[in-house]
Amino acid sequence: MKIGEAQGIYREQVRAYQKERASVSKQLQNLRRRMEAHPDEKEQYESEAATLELTLETLQEKQEEYQDYLSDLAEQYCAYWNATVGEQQADAAEEYAVDMAKIMEVARRIMRGAIVPASDERKLMEYSEEMYQTAKNIGAMVQRQKKEKYDSLWGDEEKKVYDDPREAAENGEVMGEGPQLTDPAAVTAAVSGE
Repeated sequence: MKIGEAQGIYREQVRAYQKERASVSKQLQNLRRRMEAHPDEKEQYESEAATLELTLETLQEKQEEYQDYLSDLAEQYCAYWNATVGEQQADAAEEYAVDMAKIMEVARRIMRGAIVPASDERKLMEYSEEMYQTAKNIGAMVQRQKKEKYDSLWGDEEKKVYDDPREAAENGEVMGEGPQLTDPAAVTAAVSGE
């Protein structure tokens, strides 16, 4: 089961249990009002009140179990999200390091008086106008008969396509088994002995 699907299912369960608890709580309040209004029938109502209180406790426990599992799913979601983002950041850092090495090489070539492609000079200038000017000035001072000519270091670059972190997190597989789904009405019926 995918994390996004599991989160939807268990959120619905929590809502269903909240709704059922509200209903049972209202029944218990009404019963207590009747007990106050008819003190002579108090014994008859006490048994029913105890059953409703036990039902509320059972529903609360089951709702907390589902809520705990939702917290586990949220942690798994974050793990997938962070892994996807981490991969993107690692690639960006690697690309930056490669680009920096290329920029330094372009500056070195210019300082040696070599002819480099205009696109490479532009990249150096965009990175640092000061470094570009320094390289050009040093290159102009170098008196060389033979100038080397280089091809562009960047060539045809391909842009990497990254996964969407939300999609990766929602479509990640759930680790382990979730708690058994039980209808709140079935829990209420089991506690009350119906």
